[in-house]
Amino acid sequence: MAKKKDAHHGGAWKVAFADFMTAMMALFLVLWISAQDQEILIATSQYFQSPFNSPLDNTSGVLPFESNAVPRGTGGEGAGSKASPIDLNAMQALAREFYRLLNVSETDPNNPIQVEVTSDGLRVTLFDRNTQPLFSRDSADFTDWGNMMMQNLAWLIDRQQFRVVVEGHVRAGMLTAKEDYSEWDLSTDQVQAVRRALTYYAVDGSRFDRLSGFGATRPVPGEAPDSARNQRIVMSLSMTSRPSDPRDRQPSGPPAEMEASPTPSH
Repeated sequence: MAKKKDAHHGGAWKVAFADFMTAMMALFLVLWISAQDQEILIATSQYFQSPFNSPLDNTSGVLPFESNAVPRGTGGEGAGSKASPIDLNAMQALAREFYRLLNVSETDPNNPIQVEVTSDGLRVTLFDRNTQPLFSRDSADFTDWGNMMMQNLAWLIDRQQFRVVVEGHVRAGMLTAKEDYSEWDLSTDQVQAVRRALTYYAVDGSRFDRLSGFGATRPVPGEAPDSARNQRIVMSLSMTSRPSDPRDRQPSGPPAEMEASPTPSH
């Protein structure tokens, strides 16, 4: 009777070796992450908690980024603004609470306000709609709704110690009784009106980083240049700091929970 050949067992070591290499790689990653500074630890933690929302790129303001270029907002002093890691979940809760305070729906496409969470704070778009205008038609004079919006925004900015960038946009073909008064003039005047109103309602003037009027040059994507939807104020509220601002040298904690803002007076 023919003798059976011995069973072949030569491939088992390859599986064991692959498992060993996977375990060593995982150990290496854990040791490497543990050796990083606090900012990278926080950013890594945020990524694994919410990988689709947590920013992990060089421009996010979370991970350090070395560059020979002078960062924006330095005023030529050569010292860039330092970004602090933020709690994205806290920012999202802050955005929802702001919608609630204004008694507007987050999901309504016709909202007069849109609040988005960014890598370093919030981006607030105020639409100057015909149904709920922010300004009197083709002017830089606030309506009652506009004044109420400014008061609530000022309270939010001052409480959270945001830095502020304001951009003004208008529709093409606006009409005005003023001679030689263009879309550029109107968008710039509206931005200055926002600054004055926020300052009046307690926002320190040092918190503003940039004020820009773009006229009718940047319509909303997909909208005709003369669409009323293009009339808007866009505010970038960031948690970044500027070394020249005394307020930024004060220790700051996590974003404060929002309470009921003061009722606007009429």
